[in-house]
Amino acid sequence: MDVRLDGRAALITGGSKGLGAAMARRFAEAGADVAILARGREALAATERAIRQASQVRVLAIPSDVSKAADIASAWAKATGEFGKVDILVNNAGTSRTGAFETITDELWQEDFDLKLFAAIRLARLALPGMKERRWGRIINVLNIGAKAPRPGSAPTAVSRAAGLALTKVLAGEGAPHNVLVNSLHVGLIRSNQHEERVLKEGGDVEASYRERGKAVPLGRFGDAGEFANIACFLASDAASYITGTSINVDGGMSPVV
Repeated sequence: MDVRLDGRAALITGGSKGLGAAMARRFAEAGADVAILARGREALAATERAIRQASQVRVLAIPSDVSKAADIASAWAKATGEFGKVDILVNNAGTSRTGAFETITDELWQEDFDLKLFAAIRLARLALPGMKERRWGRIINVLNIGAKAPRPGSAPTAVSRAAGLALTKVLAGEGAPHNVLVNSLHVGLIRSNQHEERVLKEGGDVEASYRERGKAVPLGRFGDAGEFANIACFLASDAASYITGTSINVDGGMSPVV
């Protein structure tokens, strides 16, 4: 099946590295114009250059902190000003911050919800009117498997991600009559910059860490960002025209909840 996104425009948060960059590259390969948002200017510019060199689509890199409402409004204006519309919204920005419950302050809770939940809320609120009017839209919320099966010590991430799962169902129900499809993808153990930076900071060996931790996955390995991007591209396309309100684990079989 040849999945194409020709004529579509996508906006991806957390788009400079890891899963976000992989999705941006895959969407561009499929023919979509792509706006990528992230805080790190250097990584954002490098990803923009790489996509431009590999494809003929329009690429827009927007330095932005999506935990801030003003940055979201500004980024949205730039993306729609360049492309005229946004057909595909991918809410991918976030970190994997966790800790013992009693150590998490109000400030940390608020930071986590601002980045992971309120950013998705604000962007969806901007995206929905145009998607409904055009009777075509895709919203993909990138969450993790802890949203369905939270473990001890997984707050605040598991809690904000669970809220993102509920948001997905609400938006799917409201978008369905207008052909706006909303789904969530749930990350398990996938190779990422965040994981590698954490291992290096602790003085560890990245590949050895991947091998050892990968033993806990039924498939016996970490996933690759490209594998994740393939699923996102399918959901963003016309090929997924009867899929909405669904949560898909991209985790090699790790989650105890389907």
